[in-house]
Formats: sequence, structure tokens, C-alpha cells
Amino acid sequence: MKILANDGIDPIGKKILEAAGHEVDTNHIPQEELAVRLNEYDAVTVRSATKIRQALIDLCPNLKVIGRGGVGMDNIDVDYALSKGIAVVNTPAASSHSVAELVFAHLLNGVRFLFDSNRKMPVEGSTQFGALKKAYAAGSELQGKTLGVVGFGRIGRETAKIALGLGMDVIYSDLFEGPKSLTLTLSGGLQVEVPVTQGEIEEVFAKADFISLHVPFTDKPVIGKEEFALLKDGVGLVNASRGGVIDELALVDALNSGKVSFAGLDVFDSEPTPRAEILSHPKISLTPHIGAATNEAQERIGEELAQLLIENLKK
Repeated sequence: MKILANDGIDPIGKKILEAAGHEVDTNHIPQEELAVRLNEYDAVTVRSATKIRQALIDLCPNLKVIGRGGVGMDNIDVDYALSKGIAVVNTPAASSHSVAELVFAHLLNGVRFLFDSNRKMPVEGSTQFGALKKAYAAGSELQGKTLGVVGFGRIGRETAKIALGLGMDVIYSDLFEGPKSLTLTLSGGLQVEVPVTQGEIEEVFAKADFISLHVPFTDKPVIGKEEFALLKDGVGLVNASRGGVIDELALVDALNSGKVSFAGLDVFDSEPTPRAEILSHPKISLTPHIGAATNEAQERIGEELAQLLIENLKK
């Protein structure tokens, strides 16, 4: 069968699919051309860029499987596709650790001012070295602090494990009852159980020194103007889930007032053109939606996605 990997697929995944007898096209078709061309294929894989909406699905009766390389499927009309007999699959576990590590890249960036010092050192380092050293002398450690995790699925739990390994306490909120401990694997394969605490989201907001968000986008921000008032003074925030989960304009106000000490953003309200106030803010660490963009994660995504496509195309 013919498969369009419209947002790319790791070579391992392509090799697995071809070995199973499928033809894989990795040439990107622009969104505006998909209505004409997608029906040439039996299956399509996407990441976050390509959107598979109801109108497009209606034009593609030949489509049997839609695959999402990654976790969130808000760019796919999943229920409608399923109602049309089209299988929809994703790879929720493959990128969890990569996203969790990026969360801590932002957290470590924030507590030691690396994102701002990297902006200023090339310009002022040779003439204002002492002043910059003084400006960035009030860093803090993560050890002994409390990380609040909003959303305790696979990525939230991986994030919590890294926090526990660094000597942090973890409090989390989730729609469902979750675990009271997590298993950490130490060097040599030794496993230990480390306690975590589940609470209501208001409790997480009140107790956490740092907050990491791992929830899908809904009809309103998880942290908006009212919620910022509930946070601890000087809290650090990281959003590596979906744009819109944090009210960006309210975030800028909170950063300017000192309510929030820093933020790390990998996702934005208006991708791929984030707000100028966000891009230029000296207290925001920025990455361009690269949570899952590690070589290891892409290999795992490609392999898992290929196997899911093969299984579903047999049906």
C-alpha cells in the first residue's frame, strides 16, 4: 500500500514499512494541496504541522489509517475519522523522556539565568563582565525544591522522575487518581520507589516552586489571569505541552510584576509566529517546539509508528 509521511518519518520507520511491502513517500505536500492529492494514498502520517480535518477526510475515501508521530492529536479530527472507519494511531510513549529532559533544560536555564546571560555576554561580556557576574549571582538550586506537575500522563511522570533524581519533591494534579510513588532505576539496574503526592490543581499552584504543564489544550488556559494569583511568588513555569495552556499576555504581566520569576516555553499561542512580547522578554527561555526532537525519540517514534501502520493496514 502507499503511505504518505507528510511531515517526515525516521529512516528506521521507512525501512520497516518498505520491508513489509509498502511504498513510502516522504515528499511533503503543502496543506492547501492535500485536498487534491491525499486520496492517492492508503495511509498518511503527520506530526504537528499537517492538519487532517473533517473536510479533508471527506475527500479521501481511500484513506485507511492516519498516524500521528508523537502524542497530541489536536491537529486531527479523530472522532470523525473513526466514524468513517479510518484507524487513528499515535506514539505517546516514544518521546516522553526527550520532552521531560527539555523541561529540565528550561528549568536549569531559568534558575541560573543562562538564557539571558547568553544574550548579553556576546554584547557586554568584554566591557561589563563584573556587572553581569553580579547580576546573575542570585541563582538557586533545584534540589530541595518542589516541582508541581499538571497532568500526570507518560510525559508528566517522566518529568517527575527526573525531578526526584535531582532531589526535588513532586506534587501533581491529574483528572484521574494516580500513583503514590514512582520507580527510579539507578546505575547498575537498582530500582527504588520514591514517593510523590497527588493534590487538587489549586494545591499544586499554592505549593510548587516550579510548575511544568503536561495537558492538552482545552477551551481556556490552565493558567490564566485568575490562576496566576494562586501561584507562589517567584514561581518558575515551563510549558512544553500545547500553546494556549498558559495565557501568554497574563504571563508577561506576571513576569513583569515578579509574581513569576521566569518561564520556559517550547510551545506558543500563535505558532509558527509567536508574539513579539514573548520572543523579546528577558525572563523567558525559548525553544521552537522541539520537545520530541532528539535522535533517540525520532527513532523510537519512527519504529513504533511503522509497526502501528503495518498492523492497521492488515485489517
